[in-house]
Amino acid sequence: MSEPAAPNPPDLLALRHQIDALDRDLLSLLNRRAALALAVGELKKKEGSVVFRPEREAQVIDGLKRINAGPLRSDSVAPIWREIMSACRSLETPMRVAYMGPAGTFSEEAALGYFGSSIVRVPCANADEVFHVTTSGAADFGVVPVENSNEGVVTRSLDLFLTTPLFIIGETSLMVRHNLLRGVDSLEGIEAVCAHPQALAQCHGWLSNHLPHVERRPVSSNAEGARLAGLDTKLAGIASERAASQYGLHVVGRAIQDDAHNRTRFAVVTHPDRHPQPGRSGHDCTSLVVSVVNRPGAVHDMLVPLKHHGVSMTRFESRPARSGQWEYYFYIDLQGHPEDPPVASAMKELREVCDFFKVLGTYPLDSH
Repeated sequence: MSEPAAPNPPDLLALRHQIDALDRDLLSLLNRRAALALAVGELKKKEGSVVFRPEREAQVIDGLKRINAGPLRSDSVAPIWREIMSACRSLETPMRVAYMGPAGTFSEEAALGYFGSSIVRVPCANADEVFHVTTSGAADFGVVPVENSNEGVVTRSLDLFLTTPLFIIGETSLMVRHNLLRGVDSLEGIEAVCAHPQALAQCHGWLSNHLPHVERRPVSSNAEGARLAGLDTKLAGIASERAASQYGLHVVGRAIQDDAHNRTRFAVVTHPDRHPQPGRSGHDCTSLVVSVVNRPGAVHDMLVPLKHHGVSMTRFESRPARSGQWEYYFYIDLQGHPEDPPVASAMKELREVCDFFKVLGTYPLDSH
């Protein structure tokens, strides 16, 4: 006959009672915060101002991280407060957010990480659809990948900024951990691995070592690959652990990406008629797309205003203009906000030497 379980020691019970009491206090404080958020929302309606202010939320999170004295880690502050602010915003009107779906994609994870889970999810087939539904007003915001630390820029997203009116109001980056998912818990008998082409490329080394003779089958998204793996045990997918849970799959290979520090950067986009440019947060980025006449020294002249005014350029990418004349568009990220005098002066001079000049957005830097 087994011995009865030992009762919890008194000190453990006392600690649990203290935690329970604090949880009740936290719930009461959160409801007080929600009531204040509703009052702010009513004032915003009367003023005709927008509910979501990314610069304000960035300032709140940065301020809390500065005063955090632990033991809660500072990198835990942002996701906790994003959820709190998301829940408070949803009391007014839940925001519709488009992203590259279906459920279980890294794009969905990025959208939830930035806006919190209290949103209406609008999964889309591809970046084109994200831009379309956000432009049409079927979604308030869109979330699209723009750059991967291994594979470089996501060219389709960059091209869409040229042909749509959407602009960037936020960014978020995600540590991408690819997992091999399958309906049975084994590597034996896999005939094809289904995933987005970038995921297949990012896992090239692992696949070559562990599944050298298995077909690599490109599909529209990693979540689609996971969905297909759930329908056929001869298939495997490369996707997130969220996708494994979504489609009831086993993780038969964990963190199989070749680069352990693989990250993807996402842009949060919206229509300028529905949302103003974010104000200055103190830690901002301004994204531009420009072109210059094809002549000797033109690119040098384009960079001189930045050097002259001491404005740091954190990204510089070129894309063919597809004019047949060997012309290029240059995508530039500047450190700072147009309300900063050096940035304003540099942008004014830069505009004067460019044949084409478009501000893609000004937004707070990722606070995760």
